[in-house]
Amino acid sequence: MPTSAGKFELKTFNSPEEVRKFDKGKVEIVNVAGAAIGRATFEPGWKWSTCVKPIAKTNSCQAAHYGYQVSGTMTTRMDDGTETTSKAGDVLKIPSGHDAWVVGKEPVVVIDFQDMVDYAKQSK
Repeated sequence: MPTSAGKFELKTFNSPEEVRKFDKGKVEIVNVAGAAIGRATFEPGWKWSTCVKPIAKTNSCQAAHYGYQVSGTMTTRMDDGTETTSKAGDVLKIPSGHDAWVVGKEPVVVIDFQDMVDYAKQSK
């Protein structure tokens, strides 16, 4: 009879373990299997360089992202100037070194499975 290794874990974004708020957005964090998983919500008018840069204190977003875009439209500009626009239903892999902003009037929601440990974390 097969046995399973490890323990079953279940978390919900309805009761996140941490919420990090910033101008025009927030990230809700749950920890599963030692990984911080984030649900990022960016409101219309959100732009990384104006809303998160003051927290990160870097010229561009240095977090890499690997996730699923649930809603909205977002444009990402890499440090080399290339731009990509993503929409609801897209799976994203965004390397470090970028800016991003919401396009239009619908909030952008992304479930991010990578580099959320320190994203938009206020320094103490």
